[in-house]
Amino acid sequence: MANIKSQKKRIVTSENARLANKSKKSRIATEIRKFREQVKANEFAQAEESLKTVFSLIDRARLDNVYHVNTASRKKANLARELHNAKTAQN
Repeated sequence: MANIKSQKKRIVTSENARLANKSKKSRIATEIRKFREQVKANEFAQAEESLKTVFSLIDRARLDNVYHVNTASRKKANLARELHNAKTAQN
C-alpha cells in the first residue's frame, strides 16, 4: 500500500476508471456479439441498425479514452467489412 497521500488517491481513482472502462468495453462487446448473430442469421436490416449502435458506442468510448484512435477505427472498419462481405456472399 502507498504511503503518500496523493498516491493513495491515485489508486482509488485508477480503480474507479478501470471499472468504468471495463463496463464500457463489456457493453461494446455485447453489442458486437448481437451484431454478429444478426449477420450470421442474414438479418441485414437489423444488423445495419446494430452497426450504428456499435459505432456510436465505440466513438463514445474513444472520446472517453477507453480506446486509442486507431483501435476504434480498426474495430469499426472490421465490423463494416464483416457486414459488407456477408451481404455480397448472400447475393
